[in-house]
Amino acid sequence: MKVELYKEIVEDIGKFKGLTRDCAHMLINKYPDVSSHAIHSILSAEVVQRKETWKNKLLSTQYDHYEQYIEARQSEQRPGIIVGLAATESLPPVSLARVILERHFSNVSRKFISRYLQNTTLIEDPDLAYEIYLCVLYDDKNGFISDSFGKAIGIECELKLQHCLNQCNAAYLTEDDLTKRGYDKTPDVKLEIPLAVDGFIINWIESKGRFGSPYIHKTHVKEQFLNYWDRFGPGLVIYWFGFVDNIVEPSEEKYIIMDHFPENIVHMNPTIPEL
Repeated sequence: MKVELYKEIVEDIGKFKGLTRDCAHMLINKYPDVSSHAIHSILSAEVVQRKETWKNKLLSTQYDHYEQYIEARQSEQRPGIIVGLAATESLPPVSLARVILERHFSNVSRKFISRYLQNTTLIEDPDLAYEIYLCVLYDDKNGFISDSFGKAIGIECELKLQHCLNQCNAAYLTEDDLTKRGYDKTPDVKLEIPLAVDGFIINWIESKGRFGSPYIHKTHVKEQFLNYWDRFGPGLVIYWFGFVDNIVEPSEEKYIIMDHFPENIVHMNPTIPEL
């Protein structure tokens, strides 16, 4: 993806007022040539980056969300009050639900609140329980549903990678195999016999079921890719939902970046003697 297009999408996200699910729908309609997977991934990354801004707004004394909720209940507004407040102020519903619960119970631990968010049937007040349940249900980018989606997509992409490797008869070890051997930071796949992709020798492959934005890529380089290169040599990073063009450095020798499993693979032939 061209960096100009990426910046335009991010700018639209910043201007949008409402829930992230509605923002995603707007973006998908506006950018029909961009895959919905990429749109959702870019939006998810922006949500993570803006959490600190939301935190200040959620905890500011200027906004008493709990009192707003109580007043709305007393005026017999229809269910969905907290989701409505979140949409009006462009806040993540689950984060706002957490603030409401903290005020409702008072002086309880974060772990206590998380337990009630995960299982709203534990909340004795049935109206509040339903309000919190709706927040969990409507928050597709910041909460338990989004976490489950992210894990499922990651696993699906890892299985896709393994299927592709099996199809081309590559010998490899999975992350679980490496962990059992005592490695702490491991790629998704360590090739037992290196492969050549367009003339570049790779020893490992990292599968990312997300879009590769500059911020995301920079974080992965620091926390993962450099460690893999230091231990195993050069490798391949696959951002299955695409990436911004400018994250690819022409002079990079530690790894190559693609948005699909490579087609031009050359296997090592041990029968050919070295010159």
